[in-house]
Amino acid sequence: MAGSQDPNENPVAINVVPMVDVIFCLCVFFMCSFKFKQLEGKFDSWLPKDKGLGDVSQLKDVIEEVRIALFWDDKSQTVTRQLGSRKVKDDDELQRLIRDAHEDWKKAGKPDTPVTVDAAGPVPWKEVVNVINLCKREQIDKIEFAFGTGK
Repeated sequence: MAGSQDPNENPVAINVVPMVDVIFCLCVFFMCSFKFKQLEGKFDSWLPKDKGLGDVSQLKDVIEEVRIALFWDDKSQTVTRQLGSRKVKDDDELQRLIRDAHEDWKKAGKPDTPVTVDAAGPVPWKEVVNVINLCKREQIDKIEFAFGTGK
């Protein structure tokens, strides 16, 4: 019987009250120390600390760039290169324009102005690497990539 005090029915008497107390205290402890991880609305990212919006005072100093856009022409199956709004014909002209633009930024007191390569989706990687090589020949180390806009 459940509540019987007869020693013949229960030869080993175990007092479970202290064990229940300990289990209860452990449950309370783990429930209080448990932290829920918020899954929606937040994700881990590793972004550069010197870019983007900081405080409002930084909005005045907009960092400009030397942007080289690469577009794929389906009709002629060639790549069209553009520095700013100027279309570039060959590597020598592009390298000269990159050098001149970088020298202008050095004279303006901003030698760390990046060269941004903006390549549309179907542009072959060979062309992107070629532009990077032209920048490296001019000792330009700060090269960034932009999401291709396509054409």
